[in-house]
Amino acid sequence: TQMTPVRAGWYSCLAPSPSRPALPSHLYAGQSVLGDLAITALGYIYLKIAFCSSLKRLPVWLFFSPFYGEDFYFEIPRPFQCLSFYVFAKGVFQRDLPVGKVSIRKEELCKFSGKEHWFGLQPVDPNSEVQGKVHLEMRLNELIIENGSMCQQLLVRIIECQGLPLISGQNCDPYATVSLVGPARFDQKKTKVKKKTSDPQFEETFYFEVTRPNSYTKKSHFQVEEEDIEKLEIKVDLWNNGNLAQDVFLGETRVSVKILRNDHIHRAWYLLQPKGNGKSKTDDLGSLRLNVTYTEDNVLPSACYTPLCTLLLKSPDIKPISASAAHILGDICRERYEAVLPVVRLLLHHSRLVSFVSAIAALELENTQEANTIFRGNSLATRCIDDMMKIVGRSYLTVTLKPVLDEICESNKTCEIDPIKLKEGDNVEVNKENLQGYVQKVFSSITQSSSSCPPLMCDVFRSLRQLASKRFPDDPHVQYSAVSSFVFLRFFAVAVLSPHTFQLRPHHPDLEVSRTLTLISKTIQTLGSWGSLSKNKLSSFKESYMYDFFKSFQEDKCIGKVKKFLDEISSNISKESSGVEDSVVLKEGEVQKRAQGRKRIGKNFKKRWLRVTNRELSYHKHRGKEALCIMPVKNIQAVEKLDESAFNRKNMFQVLHSEKPLYVQAGNCVEASEWVEVLSQVSRCNPDRLGTFHPSAYLAGAWLCCRSLSDSQPGCKPCTPTLLANLQLDIDCDRETERIFSLFTSSYSKLQKMEDACASIAVYQGPLREQDDYSLFTIQDSKETFHTVRQISHILKELQREHDTRSGTAQYGSQENPIVGKTS
Repeated sequence: TQMTPVRAGWYSCLAPSPSRPALPSHLYAGQSVLGDLAITALGYIYLKIAFCSSLKRLPVWLFFSPFYGEDFYFEIPRPFQCLSFYVFAKGVFQRDLPVGKVSIRKEELCKFSGKEHWFGLQPVDPNSEVQGKVHLEMRLNELIIENGSMCQQLLVRIIECQGLPLISGQNCDPYATVSLVGPARFDQKKTKVKKKTSDPQFEETFYFEVTRPNSYTKKSHFQVEEEDIEKLEIKVDLWNNGNLAQDVFLGETRVSVKILRNDHIHRAWYLLQPKGNGKSKTDDLGSLRLNVTYTEDNVLPSACYTPLCTLLLKSPDIKPISASAAHILGDICRERYEAVLPVVRLLLHHSRLVSFVSAIAALELENTQEANTIFRGNSLATRCIDDMMKIVGRSYLTVTLKPVLDEICESNKTCEIDPIKLKEGDNVEVNKENLQGYVQKVFSSITQSSSSCPPLMCDVFRSLRQLASKRFPDDPHVQYSAVSSFVFLRFFAVAVLSPHTFQLRPHHPDLEVSRTLTLISKTIQTLGSWGSLSKNKLSSFKESYMYDFFKSFQEDKCIGKVKKFLDEISSNISKESSGVEDSVVLKEGEVQKRAQGRKRIGKNFKKRWLRVTNRELSYHKHRGKEALCIMPVKNIQAVEKLDESAFNRKNMFQVLHSEKPLYVQAGNCVEASEWVEVLSQVSRCNPDRLGTFHPSAYLAGAWLCCRSLSDSQPGCKPCTPTLLANLQLDIDCDRETERIFSLFTSSYSKLQKMEDACASIAVYQGPLREQDDYSLFTIQDSKETFHTVRQISHILKELQREHDTRSGTAQYGSQENPIVGKTS
């Protein structure tokens, strides 16, 4: 959901030690970095982190003192009330049992931010699990009763609620009870039930008469008696209507009537509270050590970010690249892993990421002396590519790995091959066979997935391959290791190791499955490392059992599959194809092709062998025969599916080019989708791509879809957007730029040091006097870098001025700043 202003933050649950530093969190939207799990004794427990509807589970074997050591990065909604951590005891034959919870209210997060704290566990009580807020209006009216005396009438109007919780994963059926509570009275009224909504609009008014022991003669001086005001309060309870089941408590709020002492009308928003405000005396349930960091960004109108956004988008064009604004941010925030992500998302949205990554990769290669250490460090280039793959490649991982990972996690086959860790009764040969079968399935899924690799990843891999070959022209393998170091080591192997991190599995796997995934990940890393696919590299294994196991994969066909896969995802298929690289077959197979220019009736469809490479599309009478027709890839203008009504055939697609459309029928719907995807990817950079197309055919002198008579009439339907266009819709540039502004501001002292370093270099033309302070900066051109730093400083001051002008806390009791707790 897009919100303004946006409040974002990250939360980590960890327990670092001197030998195990806390892992930096750098992932968006509920992803996590896997830490080590501690084995202490028997028992099984997991931690569930609840943030509104966001849940995470962390299992670990324990006795009484489990160690988790896991980081979580949360994308949080603006109106949240609290962050809760739930500890459960894992049940084997029964449902999991809650041990306790820690809840931190939003207004208390800043107090604990950035520091470790021990929090006592509280009991998990259904009546304390509340969220949402209610909008109330209260008013005092004077009323003359039948005997002529005067009394007070209290009007309570319940207007609406927002953010009520889901019940069993669905919107609730809420209703409210409104009660006037005093020492000797309890008057309760009830609203109508609102169906299937978390934001009910009630708009109901209730009247309560407040009786008095005397009559009043001076109407204008009427006042509610002090002792009555102190004792009366309005209590509003929200419930979910259970129909045949028991109603579920959703929250309450209490408002003292004495709030109307100075103003006879009161209208405000109230946060719903647990029953009795959630206070209860309990036994000691233990403690949970947390390190919580909370950050908040207030996003300004778009126009305020134009100067900074423009400066950042110029980064790929700046020479040298180290003088660009994006590189400078990475330089001064080198220790903050999360600093790279907003830059990647911003450049990705504006289609500037590939050129920027190419430039910073070239800079890194200039400082790389040996080919076998290429892209091995934690540099700006590797961090950018890591984040790009996590954003762009999520669906690619799902398609490629999820089926086989589901099988591994659910089959419960033992795969331990370490003699030291074998259990009594285990057969190491059977385990090795199980493991080898899993590795083969994962390996095959990866090496056969090139057609699903996102175009943006292919563009980056192609650039890395070309840069590596240029830097080390005498090494024939470096072009492959440059790509495999990312796609295998940093992408597939990591996803296999921790599938829950990439939403490939709902929860963290148990210990035995985790061990299996670790062994598979190790093998996949080695198989995918082109530089390791030779027998003299097997000595790199520290464990002898892995050395023996991996020898079974040292076959030419295995190496050939890796090479073919890397060729396919990094081949030159852009609009500026040089033609130097070998032709790579992306897909081929038997189809039904419609003869060009034939009438609708007759044998117009014939079997043909269709073949697409990174250079051309061709069809043949049979496989291996000479091509009957060749169409250069650069001439393809669009690839779209065809309506079944066109030729009364299913699974058809069309290839549009400068001549008559090519109509093709695939064997099934899956094949049709794969053909469309491969052809769309290979032609996505063509300059003459069409914006519209006809979803049907031109027959009998007219288009069947729009009935236009001209065969040259522009299409009547927009072409399907590419994957990159869909990604752009999910990125809020204002928000990313605000995050970058916050990062620059928090590191402003380093920015000033970089400016001083540039000045020193320009003036003294010699070694820096403060080498310790300046050595971390990459300054190739001091004048260009100085100019960019001054621009950044000026823009930061203007943006800060905008923030100061617009700053201000919303009125207490407003929708943006609801009242917490009982008011009087």
